[in-house]
Amino acid sequence: MIRILVPSGMLGAGFPPETVDRGLALGADVIAVDGGSTDSGPYYLGSGTAKTSAAAVARDLRLLLRAAAGAGIPLIVGSCGTSGTDSGVDWVSGIVETILREENLTLRVARIYSEQTAAVLKERLGEGRVHPLPPMGDLDAATLDECTHIVGMMGHEPIAAALAAGADVVLAGRATDTAVAAAYPLMKGMPPGPTWHASKIIECGGQCTTNPRAGGVLATIDDDGFVIEPLDPAAACTTTSVAAHMLYETVNPFEMREPAGTLVVTDAVYTALDDRRVRVEGSRFEVADQYTVKLEGARVTGYETMSFTAIRDPHILARIEEWVALMHEVLAGRVSQTLGLDPSGYAVDIRPYGYNAVLGSIDPASGPPREVGVMMLVNAPDQATATAIAKIANPLMLHLPTSDMDYLPSLAFATSPAETERGAAYEFTLNHVVDVDEPTALFRIEIEGAPR
Repeated sequence: MIRILVPSGMLGAGFPPETVDRGLALGADVIAVDGGSTDSGPYYLGSGTAKTSAAAVARDLRLLLRAAAGAGIPLIVGSCGTSGTDSGVDWVSGIVETILREENLTLRVARIYSEQTAAVLKERLGEGRVHPLPPMGDLDAATLDECTHIVGMMGHEPIAAALAAGADVVLAGRATDTAVAAAYPLMKGMPPGPTWHASKIIECGGQCTTNPRAGGVLATIDDDGFVIEPLDPAAACTTTSVAAHMLYETVNPFEMREPAGTLVVTDAVYTALDDRRVRVEGSRFEVADQYTVKLEGARVTGYETMSFTAIRDPHILARIEEWVALMHEVLAGRVSQTLGLDPSGYAVDIRPYGYNAVLGSIDPASGPPREVGVMMLVNAPDQATATAIAKIANPLMLHLPTSDMDYLPSLAFATSPAETERGAAYEFTLNHVVDVDEPTALFRIEIEGAPR
């Protein structure tokens, strides 16, 4: 029997300290927490920076390192620094080193690096070992060279290897959310079906409970299944809240692919043990014929400048789509006249927030809105050009009338200056897997500190 404590859905998101204390009191054998995600877009992978603040990460880590050291159990962090780049692992490692020194804690820290080089991957591509995932097509070797960072998404094996080598704290690069929680119980011989299913349910901490804001959860895995329990006494796990998490970020709510194979929960049975705990049995794990590692990469698409204005004029708001189309048309003409640029050399995205900026043409709302905030994003090959185009748009964002208006409206810029340079913009370019012979082959493990 193995108990996994997950304090929150992401390192740096915060959690009540008393919930961790409760998890330790319930007999937690390991603390596992995810440190990253692709949810916030390609910038963090492309730039190799974190979306979380150092102060927030340090706050959480201080509590978790104290807890792990006091209980004599390992702490595992996956996808360090948001995207799991080597710089992200080193960034979290630096915070850990500072805390260990300040708290006078002696723990062995393992760093697992997951960044990949274009040169190595091009060799694998030439060997026919790189395959696209839908909807991507075959990978062009030039795409690998264009990526500023490429990471491989590890399964549980590199983490288990670090633990087996004596690590007390494992700071992993890019990893599947589930591998972070599954590594320790699988290393201890727990069955893969219940282990992977439990790890999927607890990956986001309290999200599988009736109060996702309350704190973390504890999963107890045994030979026949697992039990999920919230760490906040006021929260509860229900059969619905637990089963529903298989819908989260999965193509098929009954199956989920990991590097080593596929979790299948078609026959899983969810049973309420009481008003707070749920037991699950019947999960299984089907080992794949070929072990694969998913690749994530990002490249620079240009440089962005943003401008934001607000419209209250009822005449324009009744014709907001016409106004947006006119804005594109007039701006393209002025950019051509002023800078000599063809529209193919840059991109302008105009998003009317409060109208259909989120859903676009599928928005079911009808009738003119009360007010609209218009965000314009200009993307160009260099920052100076993007800003120049945004400046050309400045008077239009402030006074552009519709074609039937005989006066100039006054709109409202949100900032002064109206143009904000956003720097490099990125896009994800890889959605591929690479065949490997050994689960740890693409990853590098470094361990520091003396064993306890």
